[in-house]
Amino acid sequence: MEAIRPVPRTLLRDRAYASIRDAIVSGEIEPGAVVRDADLAEQLGLSRAPVREAFARLVDEGLLESKPQSYTRVTRVVAADVRDAAAVVGAMHELVTRVAVPRLFAADIEAMREANECFATAVDAGDVDAALHADDDLHDVLVRVSGNHAAAATITRYTPLIRRLERRRFGEGGNCRSAGLHDQLIEACAAGDVDEAVRVTAEIWRGLEGLAEPD
Repeated sequence: MEAIRPVPRTLLRDRAYASIRDAIVSGEIEPGAVVRDADLAEQLGLSRAPVREAFARLVDEGLLESKPQSYTRVTRVVAADVRDAAAVVGAMHELVTRVAVPRLFAADIEAMREANECFATAVDAGDVDAALHADDDLHDVLVRVSGNHAAAATITRYTPLIRRLERRRFGEGGNCRSAGLHDQLIEACAAGDVDEAVRVTAEIWRGLEGLAEPD
């Protein structure tokens, strides 16, 4: 039998990062809230070291702000930051769409259709978590098929900034995304129409930029 290997430190760091990021995006940890590595380490069942590493990453990504020897706290939702993030993420989605459309198989199109059905159902039910998860599933098909790891990493980094505002709008009874626009995107992909797929993708992300009203 092979010896049991210890869990790599990087996995603990990633676990801490994902858990804290998701709590911030969901609003479980509210904007402006002070976070302490000792408290979160205890809640997560980890040592303080991976939590501190996660804090550093979240500061770099704009979800936390830190003043040495003073505090670490969740950033406020700033309209300009959301608009900037949406512009960057939108550009990356346009890029992966242009590359992915000629490579799509029937199974990929079906996966996008299924994701959009889940999205529409979740929006009708007011299920924010399910709606955003289904939206990710739909667009992730194009990201995966494109094979562009740099674009994927950029999308992963900046999408949480946008998600916080989307969740707020959903909570206020708004609809941040359109199942109809998704339908248009899917049909363009199914037809192999690269230019139309990119056009619809751009329209989707322009709408997200518009969510952030001027400060």
